[in-house]
Amino acid sequence: MPDSTPPDIEPTIRVSTMPADANAYGDIFGGWLVGQMDMAAGLVAARRARGRAVTIAMDGMQFHAPVFVGDEVSVYAQIVKVGRSSMKIDVEAWRRDRHGEERQLVTQAVFTFVAVGEDRKPRAVDQ
Repeated sequence: MPDSTPPDIEPTIRVSTMPADANAYGDIFGGWLVGQMDMAAGLVAARRARGRAVTIAMDGMQFHAPVFVGDEVSVYAQIVKVGRSSMKIDVEAWRRDRHGEERQLVTQAVFTFVAVGEDRKPRAVDQ
């Protein structure tokens, strides 16, 4: 069973879900959530790379709980490994009911980003 405590860091992104992010039943689209996670990882990667970084991979993802219209979604992203040009970023998405305090892990994944130059080719990440 997934941990019930969010990471002890500030969320990279925090957003309220809206009806346009959901299907006809009020459940948030999985693709919308993956997009939020990719944006959070991209912010962390670009900061570390001090420039452009692109997503090249995402490990398998399992959804542990649904997200509903009106929920607050907090996405936590932190670098777990830096290579010559690549970065692995652990990302977790947590939900909180708009009127409650209980938080629940929704999904997690490791995103791999590569720093790229103006020519869009891989470049070294400063160690």
